[in-house]
Order: sequence, then structure tokens, then C-alpha cells
Amino acid sequence: MSAGAGKIKSFSRDKVVVAVGNIVLILMLVLIIVPVLYVLLCSFMNPSVRNSVGISLKLSDWTLEGYRRVFQDPNIWRGFRNSLFYSVAFTAISVFATMMAAYPMSRRDFMGRKFFNALFIFTMFFGGGLMPTYILMDNLGLVNTVWAILLPGCMNIWNMILARAYYKTVPIELREAASVDGASEVQYFFKVLMPVCRPIIAVLCMYQFVAMWNSYFDAMIYLDDQTMQPLQLVIRSILVQNQINPNLVANMEKIAETAKLADLLKYSTIVISSVPLLMMYPFFSKYFEKGMMVGSVKG
Repeated sequence: MSAGAGKIKSFSRDKVVVAVGNIVLILMLVLIIVPVLYVLLCSFMNPSVRNSVGISLKLSDWTLEGYRRVFQDPNIWRGFRNSLFYSVAFTAISVFATMMAAYPMSRRDFMGRKFFNALFIFTMFFGGGLMPTYILMDNLGLVNTVWAILLPGCMNIWNMILARAYYKTVPIELREAASVDGASEVQYFFKVLMPVCRPIIAVLCMYQFVAMWNSYFDAMIYLDDQTMQPLQLVIRSILVQNQINPNLVANMEKIAETAKLADLLKYSTIVISSVPLLMMYPFFSKYFEKGMMVGSVKG
């Protein structure tokens, strides 16, 4: 009876833990969905109606003016193209460098593996700082070039650790079979190992693409040419335009109209800037869980 009572008690405790976990997940989901829905609804609503009565589901209170202005604004399209280029190029460079660096770190026969691992880990916690980094970029002639956006953060140490952990899950028999067939180290890496590592590659691609797509600080520091600025800086300029000092402009009606338009453009641009991330997730989702879980089992 005592053993049975203990099992019942343990089962009840597990049910409580699962119930609490589900409640926490539901609350987190609500915290994520509510702001997204708010931004989506605000992108369609007339700013005057939203400021006076709040969110309205009446179609008469909705407008497509924000999206029409977005598609007509050359600065937004230019920023969109720049962000897409930066994100794709940065993802390709970063994932390639990460996979190449992680491979020798996963080999037990690599001389100096512990030293280089410690060196990589050290850079995760200590950096040179903003001013020394800017001076270095300036001396290298990279300021106001695309390389100032693509190169500094292309090597992510945490991603390298994930890739290294995934490499360790690959059976060593694959390497032995490739050696028997006469494959070199380079042939084994690109023709045998890379196809097996598609899940972790997909995960790293999603990480780096999202990180670069949402990034604006490096572009704000290193890019002076407005034609090279990404979409996030364009959105930032719209947010700044929404805060106008009335003392600087005499026409109060123009001030109000400009503020309303900037407010509407803000939400419309945010929605449009999220579309690429929403479109790419279904293609990577089938690899995401496998790449994360398998790479973390033996890490």
C-alpha cells in the first residue's frame, strides 16, 4: 500500500508540474501574440480613430494608406533590399566560417584543441569595446562599406559550440568509410559531413538571418551613406519623425498630419519587415527541433 500510495503521490505531483508548465507556456504565448496582433491591427487603423477610441474592428475605421505609402517610399524599398542582402550574405559567411571552425574543434586528434577552445570561450565574455573596435575598422578601411556589417560578427562562438556538439553525434564510421574509399579530409567534409549536418546548418542559418535582419546598431555606427542603410534604420528614422517639436514648425495642421502619417507608417513598416522571417520559418522548422536536440545531447 505504501508503494502504491507513493506512486499515486508522485503521479499527482507530476500532473501539478505539467499543469503549471502549461499555464506558464500559455501566458508566454499570450505575451507574444497580443503585441503582434496589436501592431497588425494598428497598421490598418486610422490613427485618429485609434487615438480617440482605441482598437476598432469596424472596417470603416480601417485604411490601407500606411501600406500604400510604404510601397511608394523609395527609402523603405532601398532599406528592404539592403537588409535582405546583408542578411543573406552575413548568413552564408557566418555559417560557413562557423562550420569550418567547429570541425577541428570536434576532433580529438586535433593538436591544440583545448587551447583554441579556451581561446574561443574567452572571446564570449571579453571584448575590445566599441571605440577600439571602431578604430580598428577605420584603420582597416572598412567604415562605410558593406564589410563593416558582414565581417565583425560573422563568427559566433555559441553557434560554433552547437555545431561542434552536433559533429560529435555523427558516427565515426562515416569517416572511416570515407578514408577506405580514398576521400581526403576536404572531400569528407563537403561531400559526406555537410549533407549529414543539414539540421544544424538550418538552425544556424535561421539564427544568423534573424539576428542580422533585426540588427541596426552596427549599421548606425559604421554606415554614413544613407543608400547603404538597412531597413531597421529606416524604421528608426520613422520613429524619430513621429516625435516632432511643435516649436520648430509653424503650421500646426502639418505637424498633426505628419505625426499621423509617421505613426501609420511605423506599424505598416514593422509588419512588412516581419514578412521574410515568417516566410522562412516553415522551410526551416522541420530541421529546427532535430538540429537543436541532437546537437545538445552529446554537447
